[in-house]
Amino acid sequence: MKRFLTHPIFPILSEIVTKENLESYVIGGFVRDLFLERESKDIDVVVIGSGIELAKKVAAKAGNTNVSIFKSYGTAMLKYKGFEVEFVGARKESYQRESRNPIVEDGTLDDDQKRRDFTINALALSLHKDNFGELLDPFGGVEDLQHKIIKTPLDPLITFSDDPLRMMRAIRFATQLDFKISAVTFEAIKTNKDRIHIISQERIIEEMNKIVMSPMPSIGFKLLDESGLLDIIFPEFQKLKGRETRNGISHKDNFYHTLEVLDNLCCHSDNLWLRWSALLHDIAKPKTKKFVKGIGWTFHAHNFIGEKMVPKIFKNMKLPLNEKMKFVQKMVSLHMRPIVLAQEVVTDSAIRRLLFDAGDDIDELMLLCEADITSKNEAKVKKFLDNFQLVRQKLKEVEEKDTIRNFQPPISGEEIISTFNLSPSRVIGDIKTAIKDAILDGEIQNNYDDAYQFMLKKGEELGLKAVGKK
Repeated sequence: MKRFLTHPIFPILSEIVTKENLESYVIGGFVRDLFLERESKDIDVVVIGSGIELAKKVAAKAGNTNVSIFKSYGTAMLKYKGFEVEFVGARKESYQRESRNPIVEDGTLDDDQKRRDFTINALALSLHKDNFGELLDPFGGVEDLQHKIIKTPLDPLITFSDDPLRMMRAIRFATQLDFKISAVTFEAIKTNKDRIHIISQERIIEEMNKIVMSPMPSIGFKLLDESGLLDIIFPEFQKLKGRETRNGISHKDNFYHTLEVLDNLCCHSDNLWLRWSALLHDIAKPKTKKFVKGIGWTFHAHNFIGEKMVPKIFKNMKLPLNEKMKFVQKMVSLHMRPIVLAQEVVTDSAIRRLLFDAGDDIDELMLLCEADITSKNEAKVKKFLDNFQLVRQKLKEVEEKDTIRNFQPPISGEEIISTFNLSPSRVIGDIKTAIKDAILDGEIQNNYDDAYQFMLKKGEELGLKAVGKK
């Protein structure tokens, strides 16, 4: 592997390690990704001794490089030519049942490799010049890479009980790398699933977001479901699972439908929050499901109920309660609108209203809606997608003509007050809404003069007298 350690940090590391006669290795994910030919910007260096002291010497040699020191963890980190290099002393760990935070002692390389989560992350390459680039692989990690298998170096029951976050990491790596989790390892996840309760929600959502951002997130969510973890960490989503049949009529399994939508979307967008919108777009279907005789299964208003569910889900999962959440709410609320338009004759009025409600997020909404077409009927899918292209063209034409996206009504509430000499009251909002609706319905153009004349006419209908006409 010597020829692959080409980053400029490695000659510096090797020179210092050799000069100081240290035993030091590059270990973990960077080595794994070398074998997988994946780009990695994070280098983990383990040394028998003080990782902090080695980091200081490397920084001094590299020049103009600051070291961030974390004394309580015994680690140090520096940035060098686009890479982050983290240093730690080799250690061994032991755990107490009520915590995933280990009791740490100085250890050997063997100790350090044993504490690693998976065999594929326990690979180490020597940095000493005498055996620079030599691979140390005591648990067969290279073979597991070749066979695309995830398993633990030691007994997985103990590994996952000690640090239950590793269960999430196993599923995350399986999803990111398209690997299989060994049968013994997966059974240990099932056995230890309830241990996930001792992990902070912040750490859980960090792993889940990585699953969501994978090329095919459905792999991870199916594993979470099969392991029993999903019902613990995301019960609202697990409730989508299953089909019900009544009078010979079944509805689709919304769990698998949602995962298909998410996978479809991932081919076109790496926007984390749009992917979360796909995950949650049908989240209210279990709450709104109803069988109507003569019609079949309905999920009336599931988009609006789903929009209201988003804040609680985000709060429980420690996702951000800011504009990112509001974006997801908007997508969930509006996701049915373009689909309805694609089934009907598209009017300028309907397009204006969609543009007004979606604003700058219209393109993301269209991506979500196109991903939502999961029928197995190829002709039906083609028809929908063709119709979506017509909707997109109509959106472009109306936007160019009427400038509706994110528009504000040309007449302000203050001008309505001054024109009719009003005190603050409900009628002001009624007039503003009437102006907005007139523009969106195409009754008047989106400009000040038309809006002003419409305001005077509306005021007259309401028995108001203008005191300051133009």
